[in-house]
Amino acid sequence: MRLALYQPDIPQNLGAFIRLAACAATPLDIIEPCGFPVDDRRIRRAAMDYVDLAQIRRHASWDAFRRDRMPGRLVLLTTAGATRLPEVCFRSDDILLLGRESAGVPAEVHETADLKVRVPMQKGLRSLNVALAAAMVLSEALRQTDGYQALA
Repeated sequence: MRLALYQPDIPQNLGAFIRLAACAATPLDIIEPCGFPVDDRRIRRAAMDYVDLAQIRRHASWDAFRRDRMPGRLVLLTTAGATRLPEVCFRSDDILLLGRESAGVPAEVHETADLKVRVPMQKGLRSLNVALAAAMVLSEALRQTDGYQALA
């Protein structure tokens, strides 16, 4: 199981992803460019003391991520997903991909996904915070794949 964040544009959300990745012992792929300057100092500031506890892999672009990514099914979390979260059967090698907070992912990325999942929510509302959605879906994915067994 992995998390992948496509071109994040809010530093605090990147920090939340790093903390989630560290606490859930789930590797995190950051697909750049980000919408803010990214360097070790800024990442450390956003993630506080969790950055050294997370497995982070940075990719210079979407093409670099596609070329270098780990094998597994690419599961896109999107408000346009055809499959509702309660209907998904996760696999232990899934890569949970989340888009930019401001714009999601472009069509070319959307089309690459093996599965497009949406979190059901009250009608008329746009979306959840991307880090919150990631935590919800990752929790269910870890539950289904016995990913919690290695955690305290």
